Amino acid sequence: MLQSPLVKIATLVFCTLGSISIVMSSFLFKKTLGNSGQMQIITDTSRYEEIRNQLWSNHDEVTHFPAQIPPDAQRVHLAYSPGLNQGDSFFQVRFKQPFSKIRQLLSYYGKISQHQYRGGDTNDHLNQPNGVPTTFFYTGDTATESFPPTYEIMVLNVQDQGASGFKWNHGDSYGVAINTSDSEIVYWVEKW
Repeated sequence: MLQSPLVKIATLVFCTLGSISIVMSSFLFKKTLGNSGQMQIITDTSRYEEIRNQLWSNHDEVTHFPAQIPPDAQRVHLAYSPGLNQGDSFFQVRFKQPFSKIRQLLSYYGKISQHQYRGGDTNDHLNQPNGVPTTFFYTGDTATESFPPTYEIMVLNVQDQGASGFKWNHGDSYGVAINTSDSEIVYWVEKW
């Protein structure tokens, strides 16, 4: 059966419009996901217990965090991101406490930590001899996300879950960072 030129043109126009429609729909869908899929960081300190007890998936990684923000805590800062992909998540809480408590915590965590660093961030720590990934300073007061040298970063546990040949491609670490000069502690956990 022969098709008339009008049917051929209509078919071509229909296919072209359909293709354009699919491409535009894909673009808009991706753009929508991109906007809603941006890293969401929760900073509302009133959600601390919910994040610690319910939202963080591995409870063993946050047992060193206090069950609740201590009543004597001051200047409380919180940062939590569930991540965009599997992994890529973090949880941090920072606050000031009396110097005597900070000194006790420094002594306690110093004895049980696996690795210790002075200032910096996860990239600095990982690139040191026998270095391991830690965290960025998400609760800091500047956009640099690097701990000042007044902080002692103590890794309580770190696990490499990367494939052979891709060391530290995936994993998790947790610990504390303590600044005795400002009498502050940061509890942190990171998963990538």
